[in-house]
Amino acid sequence: MLTAEQREIRQLAREFAKGEIIPHAAAWDRRGAFDREILDKLAELGFLGMLVPPEYGGLGFDVPTYLVALEEIARGDAALALTVAIQNGPVPHILLTHGTEEQKSRWLPALAAGEKIAAFALSEAGAGSDPAAMETRARQNGGDNGGWILTGTKRWVTNGARADLVVAFARTGEDGGARTPIGAFLVDTAAEGYRAGEREATMGLRASETVWVELDGVRVTDRRLVGDPGGGLRYALDALDLGRLGIAAQAVGIAQASLEHAVRYAGERRQFGRSIASFGAVRSKLAVMATRIAASRALFMEGAAAWEARDRPGDGGLPVTARSAMAKLFASESAGWVSEEAVRIFGGYGFMREFPVEKLMRDAKGTEIYEGTSEILRFVVGRSLTDAS
Repeated sequence: MLTAEQREIRQLAREFAKGEIIPHAAAWDRRGAFDREILDKLAELGFLGMLVPPEYGGLGFDVPTYLVALEEIARGDAALALTVAIQNGPVPHILLTHGTEEQKSRWLPALAAGEKIAAFALSEAGAGSDPAAMETRARQNGGDNGGWILTGTKRWVTNGARADLVVAFARTGEDGGARTPIGAFLVDTAAEGYRAGEREATMGLRASETVWVELDGVRVTDRRLVGDPGGGLRYALDALDLGRLGIAAQAVGIAQASLEHAVRYAGERRQFGRSIASFGAVRSKLAVMATRIAASRALFMEGAAAWEARDRPGDGGLPVTARSAMAKLFASESAGWVSEEAVRIFGGYGFMREFPVEKLMRDAKGTEIYEGTSEILRFVVGRSLTDAS
C-alpha cells in the first residue's frame, strides 16, 4: 500500500507525463534526443533531486517514493526516465556515500536543480558484465600539482554528450582480477581531452543519447577522486543495486503503458462483428499481462524496502544485491513479454511506427541489457542462494 505522500507524488508524476512527456515521446524517439527544456521542467518539480537530502537542495525522499515517480515518468517515455534515474541514483549515491563535503556541496545542489547533468562511465567495449577487466587507467601525476591523468575509452555512456559531470572509473593499479584497484573520478566534460562520440544507433531508448566517451589524458586534481583510490569498483557495484531497482521501475512503466494501449485498442478494434476484447484469447493475454506487471511492481517495492533497511539488522532473507537483481530480472523480462503481446494484440498496426506499442517493445528490450544482463542477474541471484546455504 502506498502512503498518502506517495500517492500524491504518483499523481503529480502521472499528470506531468500526460501533459509534458507523452505528446513528445515519439518525436524524441525519431530525433534521437529529447528537449533540454523537459529536464528544466522536471527539476522545477523536484524530480531530478528526489533522493538528494534537503540540505543539498533535494527533496530527500526514500527509495520507494522515488521509484513510484520514476515508473510514471517511464510510462511516458523510458528514455527520459533513464536520464532521470541517473540524475537521482548512482551518481548522487556515490557522492553522498563516499564523497567529501566539498564534493557534495559543489555538485549535489546543481544536480538536483538540473543545472548540471550527470553521467556514469563504467562499461567498456571489452568490460561490460566484467567491469574489473576495464582498460581505462588513472596514472598519478608526478608533477608539483599532483592529481591524476585518465586515459581510455568508455562505451554506452548515457548522457555522455550532454553531461556536465561524469563519474568515470579507471584502474589505479596493476591488474589483480576482481581485486584490481579502481578509482572513481569526477570528470568535468569541459576538461581538455574529454570527447564524446556520436549517438549510438540503439534499437530502443533512442532519446537517451547513449555515446562512447574518450578520455585522452584528462587531468583531474586529487579533489576529484571520490573516496579511496582503490574503492571505485565497490562503489559502482553498490550504486548498481540502486540503479537496478530504478530499471525495474522503468520496465514496469513500459509494461503498464503497453497494457493500457492494448486494453484500449482491444476495446475499439472489431472483428467478426464484435470487439476483440470479447474474445477469450485476448482476455487471457491481458490477464497475464496485468498479473506480471503487478508482480514486477511488488518486487521492486520489496527491493526498495530492503535498500532502505540495508544498514539495519536483517531478517535472514536475501541481501539487497539479490533482491535488486531479482526485481530487474523479472520486471525487464516481463516488460519485454508484455510489450510484445501488446504488439500482437494490435496485429499489423503494432508493426507500424505510428503506433506506440512498437516503440514500447524496442524500449523494453533495453531494460534487459543495461546495468546487468538477464544472464548476469540470474548468476547474481543464484550465487546469493548457494552462498547462503
